[in-house]
Amino acid sequence: MSAIRIYNGDGDRLVEAPSGGPRVTMIPNGNPRSVSGQRSLRLQWGQHLLDDLVEGRYRTVVCGVNDVDNSHGVLGELLKLIPTSQWSLSSATSYARMFRGAVNLHARDDREPYVLKFDLDRLLILGLLRPAGRDHFTLEDLYRGFRTVSKMLEGRLDRAPACTVSFLGAKSNRLLDHEGHEPSLESALHAMHQAGFTGDVYPPVGLWDVPRTAVYATYPFPEGLHRMREGSS
Repeated sequence: MSAIRIYNGDGDRLVEAPSGGPRVTMIPNGNPRSVSGQRSLRLQWGQHLLDDLVEGRYRTVVCGVNDVDNSHGVLGELLKLIPTSQWSLSSATSYARMFRGAVNLHARDDREPYVLKFDLDRLLILGLLRPAGRDHFTLEDLYRGFRTVSKMLEGRLDRAPACTVSFLGAKSNRLLDHEGHEPSLESALHAMHQAGFTGDVYPPVGLWDVPRTAVYATYPFPEGLHRMREGSS
């Protein structure tokens, strides 16, 4: 059988892997001719989140929200791009502030973060409310928040398919580890996966340029990676 081509004409010869500039090298993982039965996350390398949401490829998206300023986050962008929504940037932030006040008054001992729903008619936004008194999320926040999100999505076909931002590289709602540094993508994926989330994850645009490091399209990553880190071949 002749080799399968990607492009028409001379495209395969002309579109060569660049020696410089941003690029991502993806490694296939698993057997595509069989079903693994393993719950996994699909990583949307190189895909444009906002375009996919506006074009209706997802019914639900998960992102961060705070009660101070959401103008630099995904929530603010979506409220501008989907004109049919009755939500505005100011009303969404005011709602988060009102919810925060109600929690402080009636449920002070509840564990955070909470998940706020913003129904934009054709798109449901599940916003993880940033914990009070902090300018960032932690990996524990991410786990607890996605545990709630997973319950909200379970059995709800009207809320599928679902996707989420990675919470890395964020401007409004940063994700930090216990040492105050931004964690690895793997750490964020682990928290989401352990919480039961099964949607798609959009890696941060800052990771679209990792020429020396190969990436996988799904999580959990293959066992071979763990063995290499432990010093085995």
